[in-house]
Amino acid sequence: DGGSSICSDIHGQYSDLLRLFEYGGFPPEANYLFLGDYVDRGKQSLETICLLLAYKIKYPENFFLLRGNHECASINRIYGFYDECKRRFNVRLWKVFTDCFNCLPVAALIDDKILCMHGGLSPDLGHLDEIKNLPRPTDVPDTGLLCDLLWSDPGKDVQGWGMNDRGVSYTFGHDKVTEFLLKHDLDLICRAHQVVEDGYEFFADRQLVTIFSAPNYCGEFDNAGAMMSVDETLMCSFQILKPAERKIKFMASNKIGKTLVVYHMELEYILEYRFRFSI
Repeated sequence: DGGSSICSDIHGQYSDLLRLFEYGGFPPEANYLFLGDYVDRGKQSLETICLLLAYKIKYPENFFLLRGNHECASINRIYGFYDECKRRFNVRLWKVFTDCFNCLPVAALIDDKILCMHGGLSPDLGHLDEIKNLPRPTDVPDTGLLCDLLWSDPGKDVQGWGMNDRGVSYTFGHDKVTEFLLKHDLDLICRAHQVVEDGYEFFADRQLVTIFSAPNYCGEFDNAGAMMSVDETLMCSFQILKPAERKIKFMASNKIGKTLVVYHMELEYILEYRFRFSI
């Protein structure tokens, strides 16, 4: 009730997580769905995951956490979280978090119309109930449905299924997105897993959107971070968090395809883009 805000890929950027809450509202003022990748890369993975888990415990009906590919021992052992746990506390703490990550859900369905996951589609996904039937707790396997939900990517020049440059899972084309939405009577796939310049990026004629919420990722990218809010009517708005050193002030409007008016609000660091699905 009251809509939801969707975020992803915080990657230990704790101060940016707080900025997202400052704009979107601190729980339980707003409902949140996070699409994974809370740890690694950034300097404050522990603060990030502890705050998110605390909110989940405090507000279990308003706050939801999905698993990303970095919520996996073999990945965060390498990309920073293990070292942070060991340096600041001990290896035993890292193992406790591993047990926690192995229990996280991997997908969410909003109003039976918007399917959310960290990675993307899978050739092994024939029916949505197959996601519900995935066993937990579990590690992330090297292949199969669970792996793909956390690792696959859309491919602009791909038809059907293609090889993934990550060396894991697949890429999928526009045709697979359209086919999947029609088969399951869905309007949108909302996923994460890739840095995108504006914090959000559409694919397949606005049938899929990538959300990335860590601005200025790793201090090496000049990307914005985004949060997508979905209200009760499936009106979606993108709140765009620009890197702190940049200020964006402009307004524009347009009408594209089946969407309603698209507009940008004049706010320091924040841009807003709205559209509604045909329901």
